[in-house]
Parts: sequence; C-alpha cells; structure tokens
Amino acid sequence: MAKTFGEMVSQARSEVEVLSPEDAQRRMRENAKTLVVDVRESAGRESAIPGAINVPLGVLPIKADTELPSAVTDERLQDRDQPVIVTCGAGGQAALGAKMLKDMGFTNVSMVDGGMRGWTAAGLPTEKPE
Repeated sequence: MAKTFGEMVSQARSEVEVLSPEDAQRRMRENAKTLVVDVRESAGRESAIPGAINVPLGVLPIKADTELPSAVTDERLQDRDQPVIVTCGAGGQAALGAKMLKDMGFTNVSMVDGGMRGWTAAGLPTEKPE
C-alpha cells in the first residue's frame, strides 16, 4: 500500500526519539560529541543550529554508508555510537532522516521536534549557514 509523506513522517516519528528544541540543546551542551545534522537542501537554509553540519536528506544514506569509498562518504557520519540529532525546516524531513540513520545502525539518534521552526520559536540561538 502506498504511503503519503505525512504517513511516512508519522511512522518515522514513532520509531525515533523526538526531542523538544530545549532538550536537544541540553544534550548538545552535555555531550560535545553530539553531531547535529541538518538535512535540508543547502539553498533553502537561512539559519542553522550552531555547529550543525548540512547533509541533505537525498544524500544522507550515501554520506553515512560504511562500505562506499571514503571519497563519497562523510567521516563525521561513520561512528554508529555517537549521539546524532537530526533537524530540518519543520520536522518532517528530520524524522525521515533520523529513521534512516537508525535503520543504518546508528544507536543514539533523535530528531528536533518542529525542526528549525521549533528551534527558532523556542528562542534558541541560530547562526548563518556556510
């Protein structure tokens, strides 16, 4: 049976930990090794969570793969045990990205509820993306 984007997001959210923006920020502060992955296309990013890396959703499984050549992967996405928090614009793509990483063997992956909209609405700091 075919699924809609909303159904895919709902299923993904049920399978990954969903953090409030404040909880995500607290985890980042508590563990400096926490990797924040923004899965939006780089052209659509006007602000970002400080320190987040940008890996668009479409290339996330390639960049996180452990069997592809290092020329196409991202070394920051090779440690399956590091804490990873995924974000996007409003939360939908973050849910899909977090589930994808979980399916790829990441053991400590979560997402920011509401994505950057939620982060900004909570009054948390942002930076200009590179």
